[in-house]
Amino acid sequence: MKPILYFVLLASYAVTAQSLTKPETNVVTTVKKRMPETEAFLEKVVNINSGTLNKEGVRNVGKLMSDEFDKLGFKTEWISLPDSLNRSGHLVATRQGKKGKKLFLIGHLDTVFEKSLPMEPFTRVNDSTASGQGVNDIKGGDVVIIAALKALHEQKLLDDTSITIYFTGDEESNGGPESRRDFIDRAKRCDVALAFETAQNLNTITTGRRGSSSWTLNVKARSGHSSRVFSDLGYGAIYEAARILTEFRRVLGQEEYLTFNPGLIVGGSEVKYDDKNAKAETVGKTNIVAGTALVKGDLRFLTETQKEKARARMREIVDKSLPLTKATITFADGIPGMEPNAANDELRKQVDKVSQDMGLGPVKAGDPGSRGAGDVSFVAQYMPCIDGLGASGKGAHSIEENINMKEFPFLIQRAAVLIYRLTR
Repeated sequence: MKPILYFVLLASYAVTAQSLTKPETNVVTTVKKRMPETEAFLEKVVNINSGTLNKEGVRNVGKLMSDEFDKLGFKTEWISLPDSLNRSGHLVATRQGKKGKKLFLIGHLDTVFEKSLPMEPFTRVNDSTASGQGVNDIKGGDVVIIAALKALHEQKLLDDTSITIYFTGDEESNGGPESRRDFIDRAKRCDVALAFETAQNLNTITTGRRGSSSWTLNVKARSGHSSRVFSDLGYGAIYEAARILTEFRRVLGQEEYLTFNPGLIVGGSEVKYDDKNAKAETVGKTNIVAGTALVKGDLRFLTETQKEKARARMREIVDKSLPLTKATITFADGIPGMEPNAANDELRKQVDKVSQDMGLGPVKAGDPGSRGAGDVSFVAQYMPCIDGLGASGKGAHSIEENINMKEFPFLIQRAAVLIYRLTR
């Protein structure tokens, strides 16, 4: 945020914050007062690697956050998962009451940055920006929840409310249906879901987002001396994989809200893939026609209908094999789509009202195609949902990931006032 715009925002905020009630004003003041400890806590959790497959790191972050919820009077639980899933488990914090709506607040403990990657610690770049692994996706969002609840607790505004906070340990690479069973069951007992994935900015939230699934392409071909390629050995596995990927892009690459990314490709005489550690090995020579190729990718979509149509077209393309090659493709469901609907937009209007009462301006719905998949989509069919309530920033999933520290306090304040109004 440019300095001039920031001071204009502050001036507007000071003038129109009078639209807030006295309890809401007190909450906002409390958030401001606590910002130094909030930032210190953010730094602490960012500096613990919690890549999805780093189960110890995920649990360590979960323990820090569990301790904070314990102080606020929540009952905390660690939901363990079967060893076969190779996932750490989930943190759940609950309190039961009779006031207002029953809220389901969603975050996650894991990041895409596995332990094998170089550590990028929390670093204050300047007065408006900080960087670090997972700082906006999603540790900043988790801290928004904790800081908002702390402010409400200090003003005794959590009394008699019903709130479930669910921090999954494998959002970035979920362990399949078994990993989300408890998540969905608990959400069904609530009225509204608020998810705290990265905010695009102060004035945009998510009422719809795409789903994500995965696909695996296996190609087999005759192998032998490279001088015989295109003749009695056919085209080899790598040419066939290239043909298929090119056709995917050509046939389906322009469809709105649909993307498909080949994230890993290997080919050669032999290929081995370690699913547990997401690593591949291959052996081959330039003078040998490749007998095997493997491609693994994702498929993102807005609706189930769009997903199934895309899969059917991909199968058709795979079946048209080059001579003396044979390819197969398999699909695995991941996270469903979250279709925009009227109920979600009503929630957006409530956020918009809070924002305007705070002097932060209107809040619109973002483009569903601009968001990846998220845990909120697992429960979108059961209740009104919105997402993008977390920290704002840029560069998520990259070494350039950062958080907007100017907007961070306002996002916490807005979340606290929204929670307060929904639970009255």
